[in-house]
Amino acid sequence: MPRVSGKVVVFMMSLCASVSCAAQTASCPPAAGVALQVLGSGGPIADDARASAGYIVWIDGRSRVMIDAGGGTFLRFGEAAASFADLDFVGLSHFHADHSVDFAGLLKSGYFADRERALRVAGPDGAGPFPGLQAYLNSLLERGGGAYGYLAGYLDGSRGLVKLEPVEVAAGDGESTTVFTNDAAELSIDAMQVPHGIVPTLGFRVRVGDAAIVFASDQNGSNPAFIDFARDATILVMHMPIPEGATGSVLQLHAPPSRIAGIARDADAATLVLSHFMARSLRDLDGNVASVRAGFDGNIVVAGDLDCLLVRD
Repeated sequence: MPRVSGKVVVFMMSLCASVSCAAQTASCPPAAGVALQVLGSGGPIADDARASAGYIVWIDGRSRVMIDAGGGTFLRFGEAAASFADLDFVGLSHFHADHSVDFAGLLKSGYFADRERALRVAGPDGAGPFPGLQAYLNSLLERGGGAYGYLAGYLDGSRGLVKLEPVEVAAGDGESTTVFTNDAAELSIDAMQVPHGIVPTLGFRVRVGDAAIVFASDQNGSNPAFIDFARDATILVMHMPIPEGATGSVLQLHAPPSRIAGIARDADAATLVLSHFMARSLRDLDGNVASVRAGFDGNIVVAGDLDCLLVRD
């Protein structure tokens, strides 16, 4: 039976008795309740027939939260019937292209949306060759200098465009920051920086009522503070672009399957969603998922583009 945590139940097509388990793909968004939809489950190389990283959190039939906007998610956003007008929040975990390159396309489409309220956007601060959120937005949108300066109204709310409200999250000692909460307090979002080599990167925790959906983003799993950040997650989304047994510098960027299992286990996550695959982790997908299963006995979902997980109070 599906695992129950408090009053929250995650429904899937199978009981996850085998090493890999497909997510429920029917009827997303639900007319009522909360759902997580995968826009992109692939990586940075165009060899896996998947869009790059991106996710939508649906609440009562509306696309309220978007996390990441990697290549291909613009198309998937439309295929999912998501709405720019309904978004309360966009979180950009970091500024690798496979997590952010379609954000400009999303903004262009937003020009045609029936929307007047501001849009909160959160991302990391800058370091080394990577810009912080505000510098990233300026590089895209700044009038006279941005790549898409004709959309400069997103910076100040002019020219019929809605104003973006950027929240830049600084690196800290495992501390989290609340980056969004609505007036009804039914939706709140926290962010914390996670270790991804030299790349400033955020994980996000989205709370809707009794449900908590945690996005680990790209990380090597070395910061124990993330365990507390992900504690008791209804759904924990973790990225698995490298296989078990990987060696070398890639381990500074990404956690191998056995480490993913340890994080999910120690955080006592109810359901673990594996996503952001690359050819090297897909080559022996069952073997890599078996490595996760060896260390984590909760539900495991292997994500595909447009898969939908229903969460209900």
